[in-house]
Amino acid sequence: MIILITGASHTGKTVLAQRMLEKYKYPYLSVDHLKMGLIRSGNTKLTPLDDDKLTDYLWPIVREMIKTVIENEQDLIVEGCYIPYDWRKDLSEEYLSEIRFICLCMTDKYIDTHFDDIKQHGSDVENRNDDSDCTPEWIRSGNRSFINGFKKAGENIVLIDDDYNAVIEGLLNG
Repeated sequence: MIILITGASHTGKTVLAQRMLEKYKYPYLSVDHLKMGLIRSGNTKLTPLDDDKLTDYLWPIVREMIKTVIENEQDLIVEGCYIPYDWRKDLSEEYLSEIRFICLCMTDKYIDTHFDDIKQHGSDVENRNDDSDCTPEWIRSGNRSFINGFKKAGENIVLIDDDYNAVIEGLLNG
């Protein structure tokens, strides 16, 4: 089983992946770690700011890792924002039937009323050395892009609108 978690920055993808690792004992792959390994090793000229290009670059690698895990009847949580909206087109039904997809997004209302909490929890699992670009508008914009892109592709979105912990608990038990 693959649990594929995506969403905009600061939505709690890594926290959810960590909690799922603890509950299900599945290992997890952070696409951000893969990204930084490829960038730091010099295997790409892309930078952490090249979001769209990074999705195109990373997804074929992640997709083939997902297929390999499924073929070997293993379990893996894959977490990161570099999942294309139309990711399903690249996988046949034999693979898709083994993937639980979660797109975690926040509503504008939630961001506006909980921005201080969002910012405070930004380093709960991973250390964000520089979070100076994190503003309410930046988070709203990122979430709107994920909501619009994945909805247009026909995907279900898990919206955090009121109680973050209840949403996470629901995903852990769902």
